Amino acid sequence: MAVFDTPEEAFGVLRPVCVQLTKAQTVENVAHLQAQLQAVSDSALQELQQYILFPLRFTLKTPGPKRERLIQSVVECITFVLSSTCVKEQELLQELFSELSACLYSPSSQKPAAVSEELKLAVIQGLSTLMHAAYGDIILSFYEPSVLPRLGFAVSLLLGLAEQEKSRQIKMAALKCLQVLLFQCDCQGHPRSWDELEQKQLGDLFASFLPGIATALTRIITGDFKQGHSIVMSSLKIFYETVSFIMADEQLTRVSEVQAKPAAEHRVAELMVHREASWVKNTGDKLTVLIKKITECVSVHPHWKVRLELIDLVEALLLKCSQSLVESAGPLLKALVSLLNDESPDVQAQCSKVLRRFADAKVVVGSRAFADILSENLHSLATSLPRLMNSQDDQGRVSTLSLLLGYLKLLGPKVNFVLNSVAHLQRLSKALIQVLELDVADIKIVEERRWNPEHLHASPETPAAGQWTPIQRRYFRFFTDERVFLLLRQVCQLLGYGDLYLLVDHFMELYRESVAYRKQAAMILNELVAGAAGLGVENLHEKHIKTSPEELREIVTSILEEYTSQENWYLVTCMEAEEVGEELMVKQSGLQALTSGAHTCQATSSPAFSKPGPTICSMNSNIWQICIQLEGIGHFAHALGKDFRLLLMSALYPVLEKAGDQTLLISQAATSAMMDICHACDYDSLQHLINQNSDYLVNGISLNLRHLSLHPHTPKVLEVMLQNSDASLLPLVADVVQDVLATLDQFYDKRATSFVSVLHALLAALAQWFPDAGDLREQSLGEEGSHLSQRPARLENGLNVTTAEGIEQFVLNYLKEKDVAEGNVSDFDNEEEEQSDPPEVDENDLGPHVEPPLPVQIQIATDVMERCIHLMSDKNLKIRLKVLDVLDLCVVVLQSHKNQLLPLAHRAWPSLVHRLTNDDPLAVLRAFKVLQTLGGKCGDFLRSRFCKDVLPRLTGSLVSQAPVSARAGPVYSHTLAFKLQLAVLQGLGPLCERLDLGEGDLNKVADACLIYLSAKQPVKLQEAARSVFLHLMKVDPDSTWFLLNELYCPEEFTPPHPSLHPVQLRGSTSPQNPYTANVLLLLQQLP
Repeated sequence: MAVFDTPEEAFGVLRPVCVQLTKAQTVENVAHLQAQLQAVSDSALQELQQYILFPLRFTLKTPGPKRERLIQSVVECITFVLSSTCVKEQELLQELFSELSACLYSPSSQKPAAVSEELKLAVIQGLSTLMHAAYGDIILSFYEPSVLPRLGFAVSLLLGLAEQEKSRQIKMAALKCLQVLLFQCDCQGHPRSWDELEQKQLGDLFASFLPGIATALTRIITGDFKQGHSIVMSSLKIFYETVSFIMADEQLTRVSEVQAKPAAEHRVAELMVHREASWVKNTGDKLTVLIKKITECVSVHPHWKVRLELIDLVEALLLKCSQSLVESAGPLLKALVSLLNDESPDVQAQCSKVLRRFADAKVVVGSRAFADILSENLHSLATSLPRLMNSQDDQGRVSTLSLLLGYLKLLGPKVNFVLNSVAHLQRLSKALIQVLELDVADIKIVEERRWNPEHLHASPETPAAGQWTPIQRRYFRFFTDERVFLLLRQVCQLLGYGDLYLLVDHFMELYRESVAYRKQAAMILNELVAGAAGLGVENLHEKHIKTSPEELREIVTSILEEYTSQENWYLVTCMEAEEVGEELMVKQSGLQALTSGAHTCQATSSPAFSKPGPTICSMNSNIWQICIQLEGIGHFAHALGKDFRLLLMSALYPVLEKAGDQTLLISQAATSAMMDICHACDYDSLQHLINQNSDYLVNGISLNLRHLSLHPHTPKVLEVMLQNSDASLLPLVADVVQDVLATLDQFYDKRATSFVSVLHALLAALAQWFPDAGDLREQSLGEEGSHLSQRPARLENGLNVTTAEGIEQFVLNYLKEKDVAEGNVSDFDNEEEEQSDPPEVDENDLGPHVEPPLPVQIQIATDVMERCIHLMSDKNLKIRLKVLDVLDLCVVVLQSHKNQLLPLAHRAWPSLVHRLTNDDPLAVLRAFKVLQTLGGKCGDFLRSRFCKDVLPRLTGSLVSQAPVSARAGPVYSHTLAFKLQLAVLQGLGPLCERLDLGEGDLNKVADACLIYLSAKQPVKLQEAARSVFLHLMKVDPDSTWFLLNELYCPEEFTPPHPSLHPVQLRGSTSPQNPYTANVLLLLQQLP
């Protein structure tokens, strides 16, 4: 289609179409005109604009009913013309504006007409295009008092469409058109900047519409969430841009008190608003109500973009209308700070950005009115905080605490004025104390014990720089969400930016005032110090004066002294009977002891239970108090950094005491505090920390041991030191160990439990620090194995010799080995051995033999083992078990010094046998472990004793228990009887090999274990029995082979010559034999 560039050409084409449309107003003629307009250039359309618009406007003005489709076509055609041209006449702009607006008005109902959605959308787009087509100053002339009725009519029409229409598209179009009318659209080229006079003119005009716009938009914003987030966002934007323009402080300061006479009719002049002080006050009060509704609704809107738009609303109104909307500052600030911890990262970031901008611009600090509002809000919130924590759900609690946190952030240095008020400080502190109340009813807190003393070796990972180890999980009365506790911690840390002396004194008074407040006050004090050191939440006011390091150290010292005082540090955390060591009781039905005379420990009534003791809740409360105080010490270390080294002499010893506590939570908290101290004071590890401060720690232990009744926890300090140090500590603690042993001798009947724990830690440390004992053990095992392998080797050599001399030598060797096994060794043989192995003479040994001094660790182990011999018969089962563990470690440490070990083993043997044969099954298990260690270290020394005193009892027990385990079900594997059987079977094989038992004793062991090769026995017992025979194979393979074949013979043996009789073994060859599988496995492994 050709394009008509000149007005003449275009007029020739358009004239007939326009004439036809004027004569007959039909949809077809309008469509024909619009089609012809497509071929006309913009410049030609501009020249013919009014000529083309005439028939279209004439169609709209024609009286009488008209079809909606026709009106829609006309409006769309007008919109097309306006989109390609500019309106340069004020009269044309006003008339077109009125004619388009009238298309949607129903005079009868005085509401938007009930027309089709398509027509409504076309008219809205036409109005928007018309305002964009206004040229230059024409647009400003449109906004005069005389046009106020027309403009007001269009504004109310658009607001009605945006509020009442169901179509989301029409709603959005109406809101965008409203933005255009109010100069808020983002279109390029649309006038946006005005001088002061023009701004005042527009502000006075728009002020007439403010009540209607604000009210309607509030209804839209607070409407159903289902209407869509984009509609709410557009409404919010129009609201705050309109209000911030009309109520701007900058404009209102230039408004005179006397209203100038407007250049308009009287009726129109009555509609004009004079923005003087009283109007601003009344309007501000009414807007406050609307703003409060908006902020309450939008702050919990499910869509994050709507909440982000709310931040822009708060920023615009507070920055531009801080004087005119001073009463709205409270709701606005409340909305802003409630979004500070929003779930959306974008909302959080924007909120923090705006808060920092407010701080930099001193919006709050520079305005006494804002500071007073925030102070009152803070006071009101603190007053209602306990009630809100009780009544709200966790999400509500998070919102409330976010609000409190935001108030504190905004107040910045001004928070001191709030805290200096006794009423404010009392309300806030009591609120925090009540909210932080712990739930101490859980029995798990007090019953969780630290059974494994080696747990400190598994130290927690070193925290990253600037952080401390995570705090323990706590349970509170009024909330369960972790976010609530995190916000409470941040609130307390932010308070630390205020007057720290005032706050610490106040909360220390609450700490001393009542036991009910003590835990909460300690938590708050910990966070106050962290916040004062700059370890807490981000501070918006960078220029505030921080607490000096010297002042902070003085404050920490005073708190530390209070924490570690006698009445606050040594609290009851367990029952009295457990302190002195409660007898362990085992009630296992059907459990047989190793002998018929064995007994089971019976439950005895303890005097502690007859007296009214501490309740579970009180002990839980004490445990948490100690944990919180330990956590505080870690916080203090991070707050002071390397300056905390000056306080180590007073802080480290108490922390080590609690690290050795039997209560799991306390021990964990103390370990975390030690790790915090390591990180803050620049120590590489716990070992480095203890070694560098061991001198005064050892001195404190030595002094306190002399007054053990006043310092009953002293052994725990030494225990923790030994568990977390190295051999360099031994010279320092050697004298202390002697003091411990001397004190044990004095208080063995009262303090044996704690002292035995120390001895166990000591011997475990010696075994770890001097690993040469382990190398000697492996070497001795290798020598014993080679010695035991000589006999079958000689027998094999004898068998290989088929001559008469070889057979004779074989018989002689056999007889000699038999005599040795039975102990029948003649003096002549001893003399031969002495002659064959003459003793070596040391050339340097010129004088009488003088033994060199024993190493320190050997002397200590010797002294400890002597005490163990006496304590093995203690009436307390817990002590007996611990002593057996210590005895086992003593044997390991002393294994390379037989002159010390063997006499002590001789003295310990009767008591050990009693533990093995006539004690609680738990003690039997532990004693058997000691027996295994002794067998590996003492060897020949124990052979005859073992065979005489222990072996008959062990084999008898295995035989008597075999039928029980064969009939038992799967639950039997969890019983103590099963564990005892399993331990004996697993240990018998190595013992037989190490002790080099004779043939008769080996037969006893084999006979007792044969029944456990049955498939009817539990699988683990079968595996343990096979391990016994594997060790027997190494000692006497021939006898073992014969015994197994007597049980099950997998094949028949054919004689190599007819003159020899066939060999017949008693073992069954039936595959149904229950021993078949295990015997075959063993025969396959037989060398």
